[in-house]
Amino acid sequence: MGLLSFLFGNKNDMIKDFLNRGAIIIDVRTTQEYNQGAISGSKNMPLQTIQSKIKDIKKYNKPVITCCASGMRSVSAASILKSNGVEAINGGGWMSLNSKL
Repeated sequence: MGLLSFLFGNKNDMIKDFLNRGAIIIDVRTTQEYNQGAISGSKNMPLQTIQSKIKDIKKYNKPVITCCASGMRSVSAASILKSNGVEAINGGGWMSLNSKL
């Protein structure tokens, strides 16, 4: 087990746990990017709109997995969600995340 896995847990295991608990996947890319390809069943909420969608996201009452193109925007989105009381994890790039589903 690597040091990062020891400290933070295995990301794949965390993603599986979230999915087993009915997590929703929020893709924070632009609508244009999302329309070019996305994870089936994911919800598109561009990063710049996440703060204004907190109440709607909380209504799902489910954990959230964020994703984007490379994982940079989704790290910001997960952080915003966590700071607003939403259980969230950064799933990284959508293509990589999709291969784990």
